[in-house]
Amino acid sequence: MSDKSKINTIAAALQDVPEVQALFLSGSHGNGMADAYSDLDFVLVCENGATDAIAAAWREAVSQTGTIVLWWDRTNIPVLINAITEDWMRIDLIILKPEQLASHYQNTLKVVFDPERLYDQLTPQAPSRVRDPDKFLRQAEDFIRILGLLPLAEGRKEYINGVLGVYHLRQLLVDLLVEETNAPHRGGILHLNRLLTDAQQELLISLPPPLPTREGMIAAHLAYAGAFLPRARRQAAELGVVWPDRFEEATWKRLKQTLSLERPYDPQVAV
Repeated sequence: MSDKSKINTIAAALQDVPEVQALFLSGSHGNGMADAYSDLDFVLVCENGATDAIAAAWREAVSQTGTIVLWWDRTNIPVLINAITEDWMRIDLIILKPEQLASHYQNTLKVVFDPERLYDQLTPQAPSRVRDPDKFLRQAEDFIRILGLLPLAEGRKEYINGVLGVYHLRQLLVDLLVEETNAPHRGGILHLNRLLTDAQQELLISLPPPLPTREGMIAAHLAYAGAFLPRARRQAAELGVVWPDRFEEATWKRLKQTLSLERPYDPQVAV
């Protein structure tokens, strides 16, 4: 069954359900960026929101597209239902009351059915993203904090934990690189290629893999510090964020005292 057929099947099963007022596609299908690997994200508008009756009606509708092999019913978020069918189609649903739909925008949704024309009442375009300076600072401080745990991991020979630390540093670097591109549609975690430039991807590929050895752990931490911190300093200057110099200086002092490590970049050149 094609995506279009699944959408039509779900729509037909829900149109006559009491309390259901509208159904929209969101995510990549909603903003026009879907590909052959995209999941189906829906927004269902119901008079009383995410009731058990609506959840049961949704399960029945999804089951008509294939056998359900995973069903998470309002577990992580009270209005979110996640499903996967036997052919591994991922189908996610947000259930909203009519007044809650106002937080969405026309350019992020595609109408499946909407007899009351709720879509027409929405703001056409989502506003430009505005970065949160406080969030940025917390991420920069978190990077430095993880870097500062290196002597602990080395002293205890916790090389497996060192690998986990590298993964945290990598995710913080990826988040920083995505902010550099300022892509309008972030999508989910599996859309990274379209959010990064070729140069950014080459940088990530060039960084050493996290190895559960003393040398591998130290090399990876230093490489990620050299990639992240200069960029973060430049972004801090652009955002008007005061860089946590004392924290970073104390961290590099500790790394030098314990592991004889030097800062892999010049902070004056970075800014």
